Amino acid sequence: MTAKPNSLTSKVHNLQVPELLAPAGNWECAKAAVENGADAIYFGLDKFNARMRAENFTEVDLPELMEFLHLRGVKGYVTLNTLVFPQELKDAQQYIRSIISAGVDAVIVQDVGICRLIRHISPDFPIHASTQMTITSAVGVEFAKELGCNLVVLARECSIKEINKIQQQISVENSHQKSLPLEVFVHGALCVAYSGQCLTSEALGGRSANRGECAQACRMPYDLISDGEIVNLGDRKYLLSPQDLAGLEVIPELVKSGVSCLKIEGRLKASEYVANVTRVYRQALDNVIKDIPDIPENQQKTLIKKGNQEHYNLEMAFSRGLYTGWFEGINNQELVHARFGKKRGVYLGEVKQVGREEITIRLEAPVKAGDGVVFDCGHPERKEEGGRVYGVLRKGKDTILRFGKRDLNLRKIHIGDRIWKTSDPELDKQVRQSFASEKPQFQRPIFVELYGELNENLVAIARDEIGHVVQVKSSITLVEARNKPLSTERLQEQFGRLGNTPFCLGELKNHLEGELMLPVSELNKMRREIVARLEELRTQPKLWKINENASLSDLLPVKDSLILPSPQLIVLVRNLKQLEATLKAGIETIYCEFEDPRKYKQAVQIVRQSSHLQFSNYSSPNPSPQIWVAPPRITKPAENWILQQVRSSNADGYLIRSYDHLRYFAGENCIGDFSLNVANALTADYFKNRFGLERLTASYDLNINQLEDLLKSAPSQWFEVTIHQHMPMFHMEHCVFCAFLSEGIDFRDCGRPCEKHQVKLRDRVGTEHILQADAGCRNTVFNGTAQTGAEYVEHLIKLGLQNFRVECVNETPEQVTQTIHLYQQLLEGYITGSQLWRELRLQSQLGVTRGTVVS
Repeated sequence: MTAKPNSLTSKVHNLQVPELLAPAGNWECAKAAVENGADAIYFGLDKFNARMRAENFTEVDLPELMEFLHLRGVKGYVTLNTLVFPQELKDAQQYIRSIISAGVDAVIVQDVGICRLIRHISPDFPIHASTQMTITSAVGVEFAKELGCNLVVLARECSIKEINKIQQQISVENSHQKSLPLEVFVHGALCVAYSGQCLTSEALGGRSANRGECAQACRMPYDLISDGEIVNLGDRKYLLSPQDLAGLEVIPELVKSGVSCLKIEGRLKASEYVANVTRVYRQALDNVIKDIPDIPENQQKTLIKKGNQEHYNLEMAFSRGLYTGWFEGINNQELVHARFGKKRGVYLGEVKQVGREEITIRLEAPVKAGDGVVFDCGHPERKEEGGRVYGVLRKGKDTILRFGKRDLNLRKIHIGDRIWKTSDPELDKQVRQSFASEKPQFQRPIFVELYGELNENLVAIARDEIGHVVQVKSSITLVEARNKPLSTERLQEQFGRLGNTPFCLGELKNHLEGELMLPVSELNKMRREIVARLEELRTQPKLWKINENASLSDLLPVKDSLILPSPQLIVLVRNLKQLEATLKAGIETIYCEFEDPRKYKQAVQIVRQSSHLQFSNYSSPNPSPQIWVAPPRITKPAENWILQQVRSSNADGYLIRSYDHLRYFAGENCIGDFSLNVANALTADYFKNRFGLERLTASYDLNINQLEDLLKSAPSQWFEVTIHQHMPMFHMEHCVFCAFLSEGIDFRDCGRPCEKHQVKLRDRVGTEHILQADAGCRNTVFNGTAQTGAEYVEHLIKLGLQNFRVECVNETPEQVTQTIHLYQQLLEGYITGSQLWRELRLQSQLGVTRGTVVS
């Protein structure tokens, strides 16, 4: 497969061709990506990467892997995209030095502290802000830039309209300097939750997605319970499992948006998947670039219709259904079909008749002997019937599929069952052939200029597409041609013989003066020398600057030995009745997180009136309570109106949950919430001292040992810890209320069922998880079982921790009062953590687990 001359660096009508970035979980996947046209690959090592279940590479592999990639004109990016705990920072420091020394092209990072450490070690090594950093706005891009990042991978939830708005805003903000390039995912599995904000695996099994151990709870079935009753959704059970992303048809719009990179998801996928999907997008991207000037704007789509070869290839590679995701805006009826959460493939049709070892269907896609199929009876959680097709017989408009004896249990196949093609051995063979050979299949262009005149040497200047230049001279001089002079066509033929090399001939310019001749053997020798010298240049490791004296200790904050006051209990409430109960319980610091921020004014009023009454009551020992309010966790480009509503409440302070909030509430009293993912002292120091936050909520990914390490590595008064909560598991753009309790596609036509119904999601073990919406129509699924860290409170107090948080979700005022009372007794030393645990266990209406602090 030969690259087109303009495949990487050319511009069409001022449009920069985006880089095509493919996943590689192992060596075979890396080769599959290279041979099918990837401009770059991304891969993990055996630590600190968000796909720990992949085979991955090691530090020892890096020099050889980078030499292979660079020889082929492909970049290599290492994923260091997990949170890093305090005791791991030294290992991370060594990892970073190894990565930089190996000539890796960039590292993809989630952890703010790790970004700081990389930039401290090297002033020029490229850092890509991972999608795990949850960047959804121009403010987020600017945050990444100030942190030292060189590129931002936007959240998958950004539409093309929002991408264009972000591009416009960052261009205005950086009018005098270059703005950061943006990367977007274009194909692959869609996480239903915002990357970096999913705590489901952590909550349910202690396997954090922020640590590369996602257990894919979003792909499981759930019952929808509305106001205490199960909603009959028929065969729709997979309420949180989106279709797979396929951005093929919107590539023209993505190119015009100016994004610098299109990224394919799939480091856990096989090499055939990588080869198949990479080739489809390579060809589509090249065709779009070629065709954009000639196609009317309203028709600029690489149409991906059911039945065409590209769509077929992508479905056979891996498919839970293909959809454009959020690129074209929110459509809650399309994003999640909810009928299955696992790979299907190509839809063949429905069963019309069941015979002896044969099934009659009305065919909707091609099928042939040898293909594998599965029969879908609407219960994907059960073992499904399937097997290889032995024969295909056309009978009018129907098709009869024949199977081997005893391959199928025909009693489990029914009329109306859907049939999916899950395997196409012929396609698999074609795909494997694309990367099985030792001979390069995908060649990148070189551009040659030839100069010479009579009795002088022939001079060839060759350039590759990434800027390497070599000059080669013939060892003998040019002579006058008696026949067959060195025409442009002859020169193209000789210099184009690059079959076993990484190169193909792009443009050749002939500047020879007169009709001249040189032996073919000399031309071949020059061609071979050009190839050898370009290969040598390309395989030289990149030399990034490294500060040999830079040390992790340079960035660590200084621990002090302040004498701290008594510990305080902070309570977060989610409605006004909970707020009133919390005030009556004498809580001095209250956080409010309401679905409707307009109600914050009333909440502030209630607290201020309570404060006035306390002030009038001279016998009251409590100081005036403070109220802090929380904006929604995510802010999109057009949503500042929500932040305006939050600030108009004139609360005592604000919970900071994203990079947008850091800027919008600058100068106010601010506390960093858990969603900032503060997991180590480097991150804590950045948020505390760079942005002046009063304190920080420790990441919910930390267990007791890691919390202890955090408190020992930074001043303990910087932090608060949530010791009782219903873990916020999924935080997502997908609105379950809209998708399954309305026929609308978004907030404009859904009828706002979130305001009318109390909804829960019941999982396979019977736990009912609480569903709530926010002002931006984003949904959060809270764990139906509360968790407590009560048994570790005494130890945390000894470590200097002063601020302990209790979070309410849907508790009644009586339950709120009861819970607060127990934790007050705990902090005052009247009961132990074990006693509190037993008391909460007795309150069966609450339910409680020791949760993630223990694990």
